Amino acid sequence: MKIVELDGYAVNPGDLSLEALKAYGELVVYERTAEQDVVSRAQDAEMLLINKINLTAAILAQLPRLRYIGVMATGYNTVDIEAAKAQGIVVTNIPAYSTDSVAQMTFAHILNLTNQVAHYAQRNREGRWSKNADFCYWDTPLIELHGKTLGIVGLGNIGCKVAQIAHQFGMDVFALTSRNAADLPEGIQKTTWEGLLAASDILTLHAPLTAGTQMMVNGDTLKRMKPGALLINTSRGGLIDEQAVAEALATGQLGGYGADVMTIEPPASENPLLHAPNAYITPHIAWATKAARHRLLDICIENIKAFLAGVPQNVVNP
Repeated sequence: MKIVELDGYAVNPGDLSLEALKAYGELVVYERTAEQDVVSRAQDAEMLLINKINLTAAILAQLPRLRYIGVMATGYNTVDIEAAKAQGIVVTNIPAYSTDSVAQMTFAHILNLTNQVAHYAQRNREGRWSKNADFCYWDTPLIELHGKTLGIVGLGNIGCKVAQIAHQFGMDVFALTSRNAADLPEGIQKTTWEGLLAASDILTLHAPLTAGTQMMVNGDTLKRMKPGALLINTSRGGLIDEQAVAEALATGQLGGYGADVMTIEPPASENPLLHAPNAYITPHIAWATKAARHRLLDICIENIKAFLAGVPQNVVNP
């Protein structure tokens, strides 16, 4: 059994061991693979491991030996799963490996915006505090979370974890979710999209990117939010209209934007959000703590074991 990993660097830049994978076949690992090299590198593989490599129907048609694709991520929109199914290729993903890490990053962005951590750290590097007449200073509003309303879009594992943390801060939590109100964890109130926009002091996105959620935060919806509200996105860049968010930041309609994702990654240097006031962007690292990546690798191995045993798990194209 030949196992080929086409873009292994993101998951394992060298701090994790792949020895356990070698027990299941001949393992070939490429740090990165350009689009034009995918077919040649995967030609003899019976099992492919990928993170962000696009596997289209045209590419899959050129890989007759392929039996299994292990997506080393939760999202699997880079694979044409219907084409894979038609060829008898099982596709699996890695669910719920980064829940704690992404929830942690969500609050890192919230707290940075409410307490202006990056702003004051930079001001003090410039000598501002050293020149101050008093023992302290502040030149921005400072926001306490207790009593504020957090609006959550999507109540999967991460959304629910974020809600738990919010309760510890004394926040009121509302959610837009397909789940029945009676089935929600205690302390979460279900509402409509309009209700969530109107109520939220902070709106945080934890939904998958679909035709129905693409650019759900846009110029129109931003106008219906509280003036000065904060927006957090640690889910998918395509959930927002980046130009509209940049414009809302410039006018002050949006008080701040904290995000770990962009519509196109890496983003173009001229992307308006990279230069917008009070926008803080991290480079898609919420998932990338060593603990989370270790769990990802463990689940990847369990997925392979289950597939080889004839009882595949975490299948996304049943």
